[in-house]
Amino acid sequence: MERTKSIKKLSKHPWDILVIGGGATGLGCAVDSASRGFKTLLLEQVDFSKGTSSRSTKLVHGGVRYLQQGDVSLVFEALKERGLMFKNAPHLVTNQSFVIPTYDWWGGPFYTVGLKVYDLMAGKLGLGPSKHLSREEAIEALPTVEQEGLKGGVIYQDGQFDDARMAITLAQTAVDYGATVMNYCKVTGLLKEDELITGVVVVDQETGEEIRIKSKVVINATGVFADEVVQMDEPGKPEMITTSQGIHLILNKDFLPNKYAIMVPQTSDGRVLFAVPWHNHVVVGTTDTLLESRSLEPVALDSEVEFVLKTAGQYLVKQPERKDVLSVFAGLRPLARPEGEKKATREISRGHKIMISISGLITIIGGKWTTYRKMAEDTIDKAIMLGGLSERECITQHLPVHGYRMDIDAYNDPMTHYGLDKEKVLAIADEEKRWKGWLSEKLQIQKSQVAWAVRYEWARTVEDVLARRTRALFLDARESLRIAPEVAALMSRELDMNRRWVKQQIEKYNAIAKNYYFED
Repeated sequence: MERTKSIKKLSKHPWDILVIGGGATGLGCAVDSASRGFKTLLLEQVDFSKGTSSRSTKLVHGGVRYLQQGDVSLVFEALKERGLMFKNAPHLVTNQSFVIPTYDWWGGPFYTVGLKVYDLMAGKLGLGPSKHLSREEAIEALPTVEQEGLKGGVIYQDGQFDDARMAITLAQTAVDYGATVMNYCKVTGLLKEDELITGVVVVDQETGEEIRIKSKVVINATGVFADEVVQMDEPGKPEMITTSQGIHLILNKDFLPNKYAIMVPQTSDGRVLFAVPWHNHVVVGTTDTLLESRSLEPVALDSEVEFVLKTAGQYLVKQPERKDVLSVFAGLRPLARPEGEKKATREISRGHKIMISISGLITIIGGKWTTYRKMAEDTIDKAIMLGGLSERECITQHLPVHGYRMDIDAYNDPMTHYGLDKEKVLAIADEEKRWKGWLSEKLQIQKSQVAWAVRYEWARTVEDVLARRTRALFLDARESLRIAPEVAALMSRELDMNRRWVKQQIEKYNAIAKNYYFED
């Protein structure tokens, strides 16, 4: 990825569609636009999926909870999109069995009926039927579940994925279709002629250079920061985003040793809680806390941590404690602010909204990872109309993403998410000695993955590699700190950086990582 050359090309010609934001929504828009044949540019202020899109519960799901809330149209849409993600990205999305343990005599029949409706709504894209479990079957599936008072359970199927890896793969897919995608390029202003938007002003975050870029259409897909871009267009406009924080804790696999996940359908705050096997660990979450401030590095509140530990402990034989937490991470949900009556954040629809301002700025807000493709399709349809672009059909319903591969073993092979690129990543180890062997055997990360991340996945910092190209920071924060100096050294050779850069990178990474674990 020759960044300097790419930067120079940005202002050379006008683009058809310019997308601001490199999360799930923005990357989906770039894939949709490029695959229709439009000249497409995507700009991300930091790194792809740095914000919300790398901090999810790692589920590709229709949303059992939304069915309970009566948001039937969203469930239909999400179940269809779940099925398409399975078909288009089999190396990234896998089938996950969830068990709802029941402790009431009526719980089993109640959830069995509800999940049968869920199955029916999925139609031909369903992943398998849900069914009632006896007490013995529930214990066999979940040997560490709290057995006192257990009546049985209900099992159903949903999807699981690695969110940040999906994001990088979408960036690669967009490039495969001719798009240009750039991280560390912050949009600081909008260009206008006769009150209509004609492009953006960008600052390269690595050099400080300011660049003016023309485009027929500009799309604001910046998630929780969407209001900041809107303010550039319409200063003083009321905010459209309600920000909700959700946290997750990573525990050792011993807390959930089998392949089955737990879904708690009703927590004390009216949400659901998941405990899901992920990369040989267990991810437990989440919360729904209204926040007034927005940050690229949100921090889990003590009250949220205690809530998740306490709730998980009610369903597990062994009560998890703070000392058991290998990593804790927080994410912000960009919810479309409801009009009229006030609602708790957990009650706000996860559906998406698309707005077009008088000057022509398209803003997409709300939504969820599972529906990223449909959000992008709806947005690009609007962009074609607004920009007077030639009518071209969306093809992403049946578009295999970069690295598409069927013959994978997601449970035993930690490199399945590379798809067809896996052999190329491993081949780097044969180039020279420094790329051979484990970076972290504990987390199953190879040194060659660092080189691949820099060369082909736009990794510019140690954090890019340890947080998102590999998931070390999110899986075991202390282990990620241990290997950070070696990552910095390996990257410096690849990026032609000096010792000062290495020192700065280690310091910056340490400052970020301290919020991902608890001090002893």
